[in-house]
This record gives sequence, C-alpha cells and structure tokens, in this order.
Amino acid sequence: MIVITGGAGFIGSSIVWELNTRGRSDILIVDDLKKAEKWKNINGLIFDDIMSRTTFYEKVQNDSLRFVPEAVIHMGACSSTTETDADYLLENNFRYSKALANLCVKKKIRFIYASSAATYGDGAEGYADDLSQIRRLRPLNMYGYSKHLFDLWLQRNNMLGSAVGIKFFNVFGPNEYHKGEMRSVIHKAYEQIHNTGKASLFKSYKTEYKDGEQMRDFIYVKDAVKMTLFFLANPEITGIYNVGTGKARSWNDLVKAIFNAMDKPVNIEYIEMPEYLKPKYQYYTEADNSKIISAGYKEPIASLEDSVRDYVRNYLMADMYLGY
Repeated sequence: MIVITGGAGFIGSSIVWELNTRGRSDILIVDDLKKAEKWKNINGLIFDDIMSRTTFYEKVQNDSLRFVPEAVIHMGACSSTTETDADYLLENNFRYSKALANLCVKKKIRFIYASSAATYGDGAEGYADDLSQIRRLRPLNMYGYSKHLFDLWLQRNNMLGSAVGIKFFNVFGPNEYHKGEMRSVIHKAYEQIHNTGKASLFKSYKTEYKDGEQMRDFIYVKDAVKMTLFFLANPEITGIYNVGTGKARSWNDLVKAIFNAMDKPVNIEYIEMPEYLKPKYQYYTEADNSKIISAGYKEPIASLEDSVRDYVRNYLMADMYLGY
C-alpha cells in the first residue's frame, strides 16, 4: 500500500494517475475534499480508500494504522506563498510532516516529501540541492520558511538518510483547477486570453530585468511526477533533490507559448505588482539538476512550448482532468 497525502490535490492526484498507468492501485489517498472541486481530480482514478487529513494524523500520532505502508508520499500541505498565518503554516507544513517522518523512520517506511524551491529565497546562495549549504538559505515568505524548517529538522535529526525531499520548482498542468489564486499563471492567463484576448504580467522593479523578463524554472506536472516516482523505484537514494527542468525561461516566453497554443495573436499587458508581494518576489529561479541526474534519472524533460501546448490543447481547451 502506498499512502499519498494531498492525494486529491494538484501534484498528489497526478501521482495517483501515473501510478495507475503503471498498474498500481493499492493506494490510500489522504486529503480533505470539503467544498472545493478537488473531487474532480480523483474522478476516474483507481485507489483503495480515501481518509481525511485529521483522521490520518490521529492514527499516525497514536500509531494505530492497521497496516504498514510500503511508502508515504507526502504532498499534503498549505502551498499558498501569500499565506500570512504563520501558526497555521507551522502546524500544516512542519508539525504534521514531523509526525509522518517519525512514523516512517520508526517503521522503516519509504518517506518521500514535498519541499519547495521557495526555500532558496532570492537565489543569493544559488539553486544547488547541496545539503552542506542548506543552513545558508533564507526563504522570502512564510510558506518557504515552513518547508525550510522541515528540511533543517530532518538534517539536524539525521533523518535525511531515511527520506527524500523534493524541491519542486514552478509546477504547472492539469488538476490545478481548484487552487484559486495559487493556480499557475498558465491557467490564469488562459482564462484571460479566452475572455479578453490579452494576458497580464507583473512589471519588473529591478533594472536588470525588463517587464516580463523575470525568469522561472517551469516544469510540467507530468515530468515532475515521473521524477518523484524515480525515488519510489530507487529506495536506496536519499537526501534532498531539485525537481525542475534545469532551464530558466521568462514569463514572456511562457505567455507567448499559451497564445501560440491557442492560435491567437500575442497581446501582453504589464501591470503593477501588489506592494505586499514586491519584497517576497523571486526574479529568477533555475534548478540545478546535476544531483538527480547523477543519481540515475535519465528521462527526457519536455520543453516549455511542448508542455504548454499539451496542457492548453488537451486539458484546458477540452476542460479535462488527468484520470478522465
């Protein structure tokens, strides 16, 4: 049995989908569906059971699970980079993760969890997943800090030798419909272009970057999932690893790819960035993928243009989810 926390969410449901394509359905999804549209993410997927986050957390703390999982893939967290309730983030992203890690180490269960590229902050210390440099990182927002705290806790308690942390860069793709303001720019821009014929991007406030030329490492969820499951298939690999394309691209490149996928003329407007976001904004991210490649990952990673085309034409324009 494989436990996937956040299994009805964006990346979590995509992992379930990929496992299904590989013939695995012995899966326990841990998630809270509530009133959101997350249920659509698992419509058509095959799994054994679904359990609420609270119930699972209680069973973990009481050591009362009726089975010992083969692996726990921990994708469940508050992923809002603008969340300001620090206590809420600490409870969801730090303490909950600690409880799962303790269980997995005690029971010798494979533990794979989502860290984040937000832990790198402004990139002053680079983007290498080098554990010897991890204490030098300074995240720009509380979300990134909550993820960074857990990375540090695992390292301090000598538990990274029993776990894999994945520093996801800018993941986009199907099954993010429910994420509201935390949807990718691709999803938001698609709606803008469909409704108005134009897309909005934030202006730059650094002279070294022109408007729309701020850069990110954008990775398609299908590739991010394959990279994640590489660690499930190779239990001898432990530590923290970047999951990105290894190639930074501009927001302009991204939005132009959306217009092209929709067969519409490029029409971009640049708008003011909210004041609260300016000191927390990352102008450049690029995953150093040398570590995961050295570990043996050999799958090709789709280009930005090919990824956007697949997402737009086969999912957004068709109103489809992975699993249908």
